[in-house]
Amino acid sequence: MNKAILMGRLTRDPDVRYSQGENPMAIARYTLAVDRRFKRDGEQSADFINCLAFGKSAEFAEKYFKQGTKIAVSGRIQTGSYTNREGVKVYTTEVVIEEQEFAESKAAASQNNNRGASQPSTPQPSTAASDGFMNIPDGLEDELPFN
Repeated sequence: MNKAILMGRLTRDPDVRYSQGENPMAIARYTLAVDRRFKRDGEQSADFINCLAFGKSAEFAEKYFKQGTKIAVSGRIQTGSYTNREGVKVYTTEVVIEEQEFAESKAAASQNNNRGASQPSTPQPSTAASDGFMNIPDGLEDELPFN
């Protein structure tokens, strides 16, 4: 089984190109900065994973994904190689995207952009009402996906 699941932030806007031919297809390339679970010597470290999306997924990435956007993706790892102009063989590894989605709300993304993307967004717990349920913070009603 070849399955990769990643969550991270885009290092730059996706690079989208279209294939040649009768039915051109969108091909998006982007890089995800994925935080490592453990830190070395107190430093935050990340892996930079190259991703490749095709068709509707690539068009979605072109339209909605921007630098700093936190997304979750799943797909398969693909390796390859080519010989560069200097005659050196270069090996590549990338994730071919099967599914992609936003990993935070627009409000959290704009809050992170204001504070700097390196700080994680942590929701503040609200106090419980007398009936034992949590109160919904003011202004959150617009963010809810239902009425």
